[in-house]
Amino acid sequence: MKILVLNCGSSSIKYKLFDMDTRAIMAQGGVEKIGLPDSFLQVKLPNGEKVKIEQSMPEHTVGIQLILNSLIDKEIGCLQSLEEINAVGHRVVHGGEKFNQSVLITPEVKEMIVKCIELAPLHNPANLKGIEAIEQTLPSVPQVAVFDTAFHQTMPDEAYMYALPYELYEKYAIRRYGFHGTSHRYVSARVCEFLGVNPAGKKIITAHIGNGGSCTAICDGKSMDTSMGLTPLEGLMMGTRAGDVDLGAATYIMDKEQLTTADFSNLVNKKSGLMGVSGVSSDARDIADAIAHGNQRADLARRMFIYRVKKYIGAYAAALNGVDILVFTGGIGENDAYIRGEITKGLTYLGIEFDENKNAVRGEEAIISTSDSKVTVCVIPTDEEWMIASDTMHLV
Repeated sequence: MKILVLNCGSSSIKYKLFDMDTRAIMAQGGVEKIGLPDSFLQVKLPNGEKVKIEQSMPEHTVGIQLILNSLIDKEIGCLQSLEEINAVGHRVVHGGEKFNQSVLITPEVKEMIVKCIELAPLHNPANLKGIEAIEQTLPSVPQVAVFDTAFHQTMPDEAYMYALPYELYEKYAIRRYGFHGTSHRYVSARVCEFLGVNPAGKKIITAHIGNGGSCTAICDGKSMDTSMGLTPLEGLMMGTRAGDVDLGAATYIMDKEQLTTADFSNLVNKKSGLMGVSGVSSDARDIADAIAHGNQRADLARRMFIYRVKKYIGAYAAALNGVDILVFTGGIGENDAYIRGEITKGLTYLGIEFDENKNAVRGEEAIISTSDSKVTVCVIPTDEEWMIASDTMHLV
């Protein structure tokens, strides 16, 4: 079985084509700058070489058609015919309260995704464009929606409700939904396989930290709490997102700077976080370079970033009444040994014993705690695309 996985953003499309029988990645790449004059498709070939195809792509349908054409191209393709694609799996960011698992896409499912647009105005419209583009280009191929929010639908109400007037929940479904669910679900299951333990009874904290970031408290394989909220803005300090901010500061800044709600949303989503504090970059690698050159604000930004992750891990250890396994994943979690080390060194009260030598890994599965540590600390690279492909295979 061959399954195409699509992750459609507002101006980009990432894709992977899997052979589910061998778990091999047959093709992968992405379209960038949709709607701009310099849009292009970049294909990563099996030998690691990248091929760039520049073409005007005014909207997603053209981008997806270009991806499909590349799959059957005589020089860079891997398929004889598009009929070899058995199903398409889509990442859909927000499923609201309606979806607690992945589903086969029907007209009714599409209607519900539309209703969730106001909860994810930047993401769900792009996800829908991807679904509709496949309907036009491969009308007979079944499609599956895999929701970022679905894994967190097991949270108890005391964890997901906000202390706001209850009628706001009744009217607008204002509550914590959480995101990165596909990643948290994958790494929490995979770490148990990696360690050879049964997820039942295990208390796991997963830290997905990259340009976006969230922590999740997991017990018996189920999400019990997570740091992102109604939107992906709440919680950890991120690349350009502020994370937790006093709501009083929001109204104060809006009054002082005479900002509209859209202006303020732009400020805390796109101009804050590592970028806003450092004034250098949203990328942790650039922050590290700036620190090496004596930049004090970059140093402050990284210390704030580390502190926030550490604080959430501590909070979730309390929520779970203990922790058995701590998992690092995401771009920073998988690759930045310094940040992992600084977070973990500050958790000795939990019985964590950190091993500096074991921590010297990048992008590979590893145990980075000592054999005597009461909590097993692991690095598990996430694989959201494989999770989407796997869900798709089981539903079609």
